[in-house]
Amino acid sequence: MSRELVILWAGRHARDEWDGMCDNYRRRIQKMVPLRECAVRVRSRSEGPERLQAEGKAIREALPDPCWIVALDRKGKMRSSLEMADWLGRLQEEWPHPIAFVIGSDLGLADSVRKSARECLSFGPLTLPHELARLVLFEQVYRSLAINAGIKYHRPAL
Repeated sequence: MSRELVILWAGRHARDEWDGMCDNYRRRIQKMVPLRECAVRVRSRSEGPERLQAEGKAIREALPDPCWIVALDRKGKMRSSLEMADWLGRLQEEWPHPIAFVIGSDLGLADSVRKSARECLSFGPLTLPHELARLVLFEQVYRSLAINAGIKYHRPAL
């Protein structure tokens, strides 16, 4: 059963080349499951912990209730594409509410969001800009859905 997927990120959101790159995957995902995106922007003069805490509060307020929160964090669990497909497929079958992926801003992700997450997912130990993390997330979510639907997209390594 397909559950709504939510992709939520903190930071600026102006229509730009990153959005253009995400569009292809966005359209493909939306043919398979309901998808909602939300950019959270906090207007703050602070560039430190105060802004990070304000972003955390805004993110928590923007999340659907209830939802399964997956925080993207370099210290999170790394999965292969096949493992992610299996995990997402099982979660969609077992969890009756939206599944929300959360990406932090250039300051990272507030501890309050990380602590409220049921899982942390990592794309590796590198620090990625949130725009790139969002693009990788879109692609991997589409890849997972395609694997689970039997769509020819994923090719296992030789």
